[in-house]
This record gives sequence, structure tokens and C-alpha cells, in this order.
Amino acid sequence: MSKFTIHNIHAREILDSRGNPTVEATVFTAGDISALASVPSGASTGKYEAVELRDGDSERYEGKGVLQAVANIEGEIRDRLKGLSLLDQVAIDNTLIELDGTPNKSRLGANAILAVSLACARAASKVSHEPLYKYLHKVFKFEHSKFILPLPMMNVVNGGRHANNKLSVQEFMIVPKILKAGKVSMEECVRAGSEIYHTIGEILKERGEETEVGDEGGYAPQITSTTKVLDTIMEGVGRAGYEPGKQINLALDVAASEFYQTNKYDFEGQPCSSEDLVRFYNNWSNNYPLVSIEDGLAEDDWEGWSALTNSLGNKLMLVGDDLFVTNKQRLQQGITKKVANAIIIKLNQIGTLSETIETIKLAQANNYQPIVSHRSGDTIDTFIVDLAVAVGAPFIKAGPTSRGERVVKDNRLMAIEQELEGNNSK
Repeated sequence: MSKFTIHNIHAREILDSRGNPTVEATVFTAGDISALASVPSGASTGKYEAVELRDGDSERYEGKGVLQAVANIEGEIRDRLKGLSLLDQVAIDNTLIELDGTPNKSRLGANAILAVSLACARAASKVSHEPLYKYLHKVFKFEHSKFILPLPMMNVVNGGRHANNKLSVQEFMIVPKILKAGKVSMEECVRAGSEIYHTIGEILKERGEETEVGDEGGYAPQITSTTKVLDTIMEGVGRAGYEPGKQINLALDVAASEFYQTNKYDFEGQPCSSEDLVRFYNNWSNNYPLVSIEDGLAEDDWEGWSALTNSLGNKLMLVGDDLFVTNKQRLQQGITKKVANAIIIKLNQIGTLSETIETIKLAQANNYQPIVSHRSGDTIDTFIVDLAVAVGAPFIKAGPTSRGERVVKDNRLMAIEQELEGNNSK
């Protein structure tokens, strides 16, 4: 057997950042090299996402166990992949898709399939003696010759499904763009994010607000007003010594599908139409340094999305998450209907690395910005960072500078920056 051949695959049930079970897979090569990958889980999930297989056994983890997904890896998946070459990722992923045999990966589970898909890619990079981002860039034939690090979109305040408060908007993000020696410095961007995050916490404490954090590590104060949160963030940016609109911009993940029912939105306790929400977004974009609004309307509100795109598409990134679910068929609908201009990329929404790359390439070919993203229930796996660098994504969502599963991704970004700078200085 070649050292590039899959020799064995093991899996186990581990816990994600919410303390719920998820899947970890380890791939062993014939050359005695191993690599593992773990998969995240979302709370605010689009109905078109690939299926995350859960056991449904109420006696374990309230039915959220993933022992069946683990068994699928150590049974059918291992039996089918043993002996395949790690260097053909597309063949591996196509084999996984065919083995599952369903349109949404509901038989074997997208969580089982993705864990193996990612572990195979990581093992291949190790046997190739290349950093993961360089390996992915080469294998999937991305044309850009220079690696550019994605700007971090840091979630500093949580609402919606990510927090125990009454904020309708799910994520309030800062987007640092800090220059050092005339170019963007990831080290300085992360530092700015940390300083602003802590300053916002100090402001909330001064006002007697809660400083507990939500699922993604952002503060979850008992505030109901979007504008009040935006004003607080702006104060934090200034007090921390940064310039809004130049060094620090803002972004929102509205997650509108979560408060959409029967052709109406329940926003901040009031019934709203899609036209009302578009007016809100216009007002916010005029009053704050907003660069991005994610899921501003519900996943099936195509008419509303069209109006939003016509209104703000030339000014902001209008990002589809639940709208597109990293699915190239859904994205193609958006392209055809001319709605949105950016897409969230979440590996577990579609279930294999190759399908994710296909969606990214379709987005880039049609001038839709890909934003690689974590999930609310995440792990310490940093695969998304290398993926973002490999594909040339302009932005990455990895959370605030709080909680290990988020910070580990910032640390990986800074490590890649140092590696690239070292190569450039040779």
C-alpha cells in the first residue's frame, strides 16, 4: 500500500461548545500518519441544510447523541474508503455521497460524512508535507497566486437563537481592518477585536447590564433595541481608541427566518413586513458604518430579498446564509433571481469539502463574496481558517475573542500570517 492510501478510520462522540455531542473522525494512512477532524453544529439552522444525524435516544443527551453517526463511520464508511487514495478528495467525497444515497445525507448523516471528508483532506496535507491551506489551494486549483488573509467578522453581542434575551438580531459584529506598515495586520485586527470586546463589557457593566455571553461568546445583555446595541458598540469602539468607519466597521446577522411567520416578521415585538425591514436596514446603513447584513429576510422570501438587493445591493454586502445553505443549487437560484451579493460558507450545511468548494467557486464566478463561517456549537477544530485562506475568502466569521473554540481560530489566523510573512522575507 502507498503511504497516501487510507488504511483505517476511527470515530468517537465528543462534545461541542454548547456541551452537546458531535462527531470526531481520525483517518490513518498506510504510512502511519493520522489526522482528525471534528464537526460543528448550528442552533439557527436553515431548513434546506444537510441532515445532522442524531440518535433520538431520550436516555442519552436528551436525544442528541451521535453514536449512530459514529457507527456509520466505523462501519459502512470505513469499509468503503479503505484502500482509496487520500490525494483524490473529489473521489473520496463522491464515494461518501453515493454511499449515503439521499439528497440531504440523512441516511449516514452529514455530521458523519463531513468529519471523514475533512479528516481525509487534513491527512492528505500531512503526507504531502504542506500546510492545509496550501494543499487545498493546490488540489482545488484556485487561480490566485498570493494568499490574502480574510478580515475577521467578530460577533461581540448575541441575540436571537444564540442568547437568552429578547434581541431580534442574532449577531452584532465588528469588522476590524487595522494597518501596520501600510498593510492589513491580522495581529493588530485581533488585538483591536479583543480590546473593543472588553471595552463593550465594561460599558455594559457600568450600565448594570448583563455581561453573560451567548452561544458564540458575544455578550447577551437584556436589551431589546437594535439601535441601542449599535450605539453601545460604537461607544466601545471609540473608547477603545479606534476610528469607526475607517479602522472598524460593523456587520449584522439578522437571521430573519427565526422571526418570520405567515408572511410577517415579528421584529422587536412588533409585526413588520419585508418592506418595513428594508427601511430599517436603510436607516441603520445611513447612521452606522455597516458593511454587511446577513439573512436580512427569511429563506423563502425571494420577493423581499429582491427588494432588499435593489435597495442596498450597491452599498452593502447582503449575505445569504439560510437563504443559500452552502448549496450550489440554492445559490444558482439567487444568481438567477439577482438577489444578495454574498454567501455564508458553512461546511456542515452541505456535508463534504468538495461540494463546499463547488459552491465557493460558483459564488466567485458570479461576484458573490464567500464568507467562511463557524457555527454556534463549535469545536477547537481550525479547518475553516485554512479553508478561508485557501479559497481567498475576503472575510471569516469565527466569533469574538472569547471562549477557546473561537479564539483558537484567531490564533490560527495569526499563525498563518506569521508563516506567510516568513516566506515573503526569505
